[in-house]
Amino acid sequence: MAASVKLPNVMLRAGEDRRLRQGHPWAFSNEVQMNADSRAIEPGSLVYLRAAGGEVLGIATFNPHSLIAARLISRSAAAQIDADFIAARLAHAAALRDRLIGVPYYRMIHAEADELPGLIVDRFADVFVVQANTAGMERLLPAVLAALKRGFNARAVLLKNDSQVRQLEGLAREVRLAEGTLEGPIELGENGARFLCDPGGGQKTGWFYDQRDNRAYVAGLAAGASVLDLYSYSGGFAVLAAVKGASRVTAVDRSKPALDLARAAAQLNGVADRIELRRAEVFDLQAELAEAGTVFDIVIADPPAFVKSRKDLKAGAQGYRKMVRLSAPLVAPGGLLFAASCSHHVDVPLFTAQVQRGLEDAGRTGRILRSGGAAPDHPVHPALPESAYLKSLLLQLD
Repeated sequence: MAASVKLPNVMLRAGEDRRLRQGHPWAFSNEVQMNADSRAIEPGSLVYLRAAGGEVLGIATFNPHSLIAARLISRSAAAQIDADFIAARLAHAAALRDRLIGVPYYRMIHAEADELPGLIVDRFADVFVVQANTAGMERLLPAVLAALKRGFNARAVLLKNDSQVRQLEGLAREVRLAEGTLEGPIELGENGARFLCDPGGGQKTGWFYDQRDNRAYVAGLAAGASVLDLYSYSGGFAVLAAVKGASRVTAVDRSKPALDLARAAAQLNGVADRIELRRAEVFDLQAELAEAGTVFDIVIADPPAFVKSRKDLKAGAQGYRKMVRLSAPLVAPGGLLFAASCSHHVDVPLFTAQVQRGLEDAGRTGRILRSGGAAPDHPVHPALPESAYLKSLLLQLD
């Protein structure tokens, strides 16, 4: 955005500026004066967001058709939102991750918390996986791509724009290579171990960096232990547990491609002889193992989201109760159960209640040793605490 470019104005209704002045980054559609001029603005356009009295509150991306109509990208009316602006935000975020993580495998941009609303960027050394989840970020993608190529010498950039959230913004879902080439899985390093991911064909961006710290904590307790990793995906928990000395590990997932990556990671780390990979539906296998009287020292249950929308909340929350009910009998007395939820709509009290009910259903008692969230490369905007989506509990069962 050149300095001479004049942006359209979007006015808030009288009295609707207080929340934004207190640090919130969004204006909802019912807070905006939706007149003919504002409705005519192309979705994703940059606008001056103004209080009812005319004061500029900042520059925002605007979508008149979305519930979240305006998302602040800068509180300075003089900012130039161009490739240089994006490059500075990327560099700032990467410097923080380099300090926090120490290796170039991390979530580099986590949307609003990194002041690039609607943008997700996961880094795999010189390969970057990008998700533009809003109309505003879709329009800014050329600047994002230019900044990645110039500032990070990106070998490849994959646009993994297949999130259902894009449909709410009026955007098509797609996966395409925007820069370079990708041939087969790519390697990454985490917690001193080596893993493989498939950004194009796997879930989300291909790897779940958010569980990095939880994987390290559980693996740190695995020396000499038998471990069951349910919903193992590409083996993040399972392989690391074996690397840290688990006597035997059983990794379960219904996806053959994911298990193939877990097998390759086990071989990379020299622990293939201690990992059994089982392709199965988790609930079915849990019942089978329980009937056979099989128990483990550590059971890990880290499923995909059971609650993908608010209408699914009741049934999905009960899914976590069932998960724990079926997991608990597989934990040896004195053993550990790690249970997690990445469902945005399930808050910590609800998740904790479902875990407790699942234990009660299974006739087990125990104690919570640790509660955790996402790793620090997934920061939370202070005004959006509800965006802290990942919840986990580590319990010892009697």
